[in-house]
Amino acid sequence: MLKCVLLDDELPGLTYIRRLCEQIEDVEVVRAFNNPEKLLKEVGHLDFDVCVLDIEMPGVNGLDVAKILKGKAIIFCTAYKQYAAEAFDLEAIDYVRKPIQRDRLEKAFHKAKIFVDNKKKPISTFVKLNSNRGKTLLNYDDLLYITVADNDKRDKKAFMKNSSEIILKNISFDELIRLLPIKEFIRINRQTIIAVRTIVAYTHETVSTNILDANGKLLQLPLNEHYRKSFMENRRL
Repeated sequence: MLKCVLLDDELPGLTYIRRLCEQIEDVEVVRAFNNPEKLLKEVGHLDFDVCVLDIEMPGVNGLDVAKILKGKAIIFCTAYKQYAAEAFDLEAIDYVRKPIQRDRLEKAFHKAKIFVDNKKKPISTFVKLNSNRGKTLLNYDDLLYITVADNDKRDKKAFMKNSSEIILKNISFDELIRLLPIKEFIRINRQTIIAVRTIVAYTHETVSTNILDANGKLLQLPLNEHYRKSFMENRRL
């Protein structure tokens, strides 16, 4: 059950959002506030996972409230589109435009549930995979990028920090993306997953890295149109 707090200075809008939340399975509205200062006074005594809040409010705006609610899943619900970049800079879970539709709000809560569940999981620094060396512990900190293996496209080649290579046996890119930490690794084309920490620059079509290729030059990789949107969203995290 996701415990939720609502904040909107307009009472009709607050009532409407509360009604929508009550129709969504596994969402419990703990409190609803129409004044941001009242929420901030009581926040230390509230048990909640998610805050659904407006942005433009008198006094303290929603962006300022979100900065204080560090560690909580934040869903902005606003009629204005110009705050989206700043909202994602604050690591907001979602940015929902008014008028709010139930199915759109459900998607936002689905993202919030993933965020909350991941916070509860113990932090792992590696994943165990089948490889040409047998069962291998692939350390996230040592992994630079992954591409298709030369001899069998069902296999993938992992390039590591120490210039070593590991062949990951019979695994898809979709499965690898599911297993790797979402903020640390990103797919940039059909044949490449890259560690975010290696990216030094990017354009609309290429990603430049701090990885040296076989010729001692800095590696540049293509950014495919199909993955460009998710790549840009990752860069805002």
